Amino acid sequence: ALRGALDRDELVLHYQPLMSADGRLVGAEALVRWRHPEFGLLLPGRFIPIAEESGLIIPMGEWILFDACAQMQQWRTEKLGLQRMAVNLSALQIQRGDIVNLVRRALDHTGLPANCLELEITEGYILQETERAVETLQQLRDLGVSIAIDDFGTGYSSLSYLHRLPIDRLK
Repeated sequence: ALRGALDRDELVLHYQPLMSADGRLVGAEALVRWRHPEFGLLLPGRFIPIAEESGLIIPMGEWILFDACAQMQQWRTEKLGLQRMAVNLSALQIQRGDIVNLVRRALDHTGLPANCLELEITEGYILQETERAVETLQQLRDLGVSIAIDDFGTGYSSLSYLHRLPIDRLK
């Protein structure tokens, strides 16, 4: 069923507010949900592992990135004052795809300035492939996007190792 979910428009993005330290709304994080025809609205924990295992996360991730960038650009046009859109990247997207070109295409296609996009990468991926991750993250930062480490502290990284990473924020 997941194989056709994207083609049948069953995937939808919900947006979680991103707040500043002083309580101002500064952006949103794109979160995918699956409107399953039989089981209703499914949270990512129910289908993302399947998407990762099957490789479906590659086209799904591309759709999420393009849709989230388009939404952020629409909000910018409406002058809502939001500064950034956060999008989670799968380790598989980075390993198997050309993530730098994908991000560049999404920004070009939607007209979204790179500084309005924040990409979230899990700490686990960085720990698995440190050298490759650092190179890829630097290329993404060179585009002008910001990088956040998601789920920081759930792995085995040390604070002293952070200085090697081209990152902007820890989550």
